[in-house]
Amino acid sequence: MALHPSISARLSLIEDLPSWREALADPAVQLRLQEYRTWKAAPALPSVETSDESIPGPHGPIAVRVYRPPSASQRPRPGLVWVHGGGWVFGDLDMHEADWTAREVCARADAVVVSVDYRLAVDGVTYPVPHYDVVAGVQWVRENAAELGIEPARITVGGASAGANLAAGAVLRLRDCDNWLPATLVLAYATMHSVSPPLTPALAEAFAPLPRMVRILPEDVAEMTDNYLDGTPDPHGYALPAGAVLDGLCPTLLLDAEYDDLRASSEAFAATLVEAGVPARHVTVPGVLHGFLNLPSSVEPVDHALAVLAETVTTAHAGELALDQGERG
Repeated sequence: MALHPSISARLSLIEDLPSWREALADPAVQLRLQEYRTWKAAPALPSVETSDESIPGPHGPIAVRVYRPPSASQRPRPGLVWVHGGGWVFGDLDMHEADWTAREVCARADAVVVSVDYRLAVDGVTYPVPHYDVVAGVQWVRENAAELGIEPARITVGGASAGANLAAGAVLRLRDCDNWLPATLVLAYATMHSVSPPLTPALAEAFAPLPRMVRILPEDVAEMTDNYLDGTPDPHGYALPAGAVLDGLCPTLLLDAEYDDLRASSEAFAATLVEAGVPARHVTVPGVLHGFLNLPSSVEPVDHALAVLAETVTTAHAGELALDQGERG
């Protein structure tokens, strides 16, 4: 389908800008960027309880934010460990993809959500530091499930974009080193390859008119990956899970944007999961761009994606996941 009208109406604000990195460094375009990223008609966010915590990690304290449903139920709830994206170089607990998503899933799934603020790959920080921060975040939730009000067998781990990469890498390491897996893994518009698989000719033609700012081309992936790895070897695929042994991985939900160059990476990863015998559900969210979890739930495809994510968290238990290959939201 065509881009959602509320998205296409904004593209004129950024159509002549070369890249997010250059645009964010240019004071002359900040008002345009602010207008592009502001949704005046965004609905009120769900009312949930939040608390900011500092947890121990191998490279120093790690900030996490815990989201709890407002109801006073004493029964253990499902839990979600959530990891924001940002190309490994930007993002925090307050970005919409982190905070809005956590609040929506907390309320919709009646779940405890823990958002992990890993160290970014800037100022000399590289892999495996962000990776180990996320591993430590998942371990902290697992070890403190009772205090957090989470049922241990119902922990989901997930993330978006680079956060999906980090979530998958952390789960793979915990599978190998701790002999532990979450109930489900959730990967939203994930980047899993050092070299992006090519788009199909039909997708390449459909994406060609999009502004450069919303494209993630192979050279962009190479730049992000080179910065993240900085030459560090990745023999087990913990940094780039497309190269990992996926056998025995937990059931996985993959959410892709229809208009996203990284869709090729996620689709290839989904196929590899199926080949490895891993239960996988792949949902293509129509009419949206990469990063759609930064948009409000008033955008219908985003609302549907949040509903699928929340349902997955709610029903996750001992490796159960409904299968529907190639589903569109």
